[in-house]
Amino acid sequence: MSADVASAPDSTATPLLRLRGVSKSFGPVQALVDVDLDVPGGAVTALAGDNGAGKSTLIKCVAGIHPPDSGELFWEGQQARLHGPADAAALGIQTVYQDLALCDNLDIVQNMFLGRERLRRGQLDDVSMEQAAAETLKELAVTTVRSVRQPVASLSGGQRQSVAIAKAVLWESKLVIMDEPTAALGVAQTRMVLDLVRRLAERGHGVLLISHNMTDVFQVADRVAVMRQGRMVDIRPIDQIDQRIVVDLMTTGTSDREVGS
Repeated sequence: MSADVASAPDSTATPLLRLRGVSKSFGPVQALVDVDLDVPGGAVTALAGDNGAGKSTLIKCVAGIHPPDSGELFWEGQQARLHGPADAAALGIQTVYQDLALCDNLDIVQNMFLGRERLRRGQLDDVSMEQAAAETLKELAVTTVRSVRQPVASLSGGQRQSVAIAKAVLWESKLVIMDEPTAALGVAQTRMVLDLVRRLAERGHGVLLISHNMTDVFQVADRVAVMRQGRMVDIRPIDQIDQRIVVDLMTTGTSDREVGS
């Protein structure tokens, strides 16, 4: 079933994604409470919050996995109702989860086209898929992969992240949601992934980044949105927030500090 889309009010600065009043409960647990969030294209929006703050539930609502109990989702200025992950993908929303959802027994090309294989005269068009995979990795300046025919099982953690991100780009995603992309990576691999995140934004993609690593957040984000106990407590440009303010917001919901104080 496709997403239902209807016109929303005009806006002079329409974000790629806009959430208004989104709430979600699981039985007696209120996971999200009246969450508002704008995610612009061409920028990295970091989503910060302690465990249980509602970050994972929020991205699953955007990814079409959990339908919100109430609230509205606007995509490029139009109201959208997602009936499943396929609807989110059709709009141009792709989520790169921590486990990456890659198949170790397949090579890079097969992973990047898994479920969307190209056919030519009733047979797999391996040449076209290989060229597209190689071009996408090259455009994203992923230079550490020896061959697009490498089995994913042979790749490092950073290379796997790069393939998962390239897959989202190949599928023409406008918004890439990334869940802890640098978790369990070494310093060099983390740098590679963060550079790739910046390149996504520079290419015009919107990026919604979940990370517990505040150092990573402040290296790559343009904006920081902070959640606490299912609520969005503050959203600020990166030059109007620092790590101490983020900690205040995560723990108390408010902060009277000034940047650098």
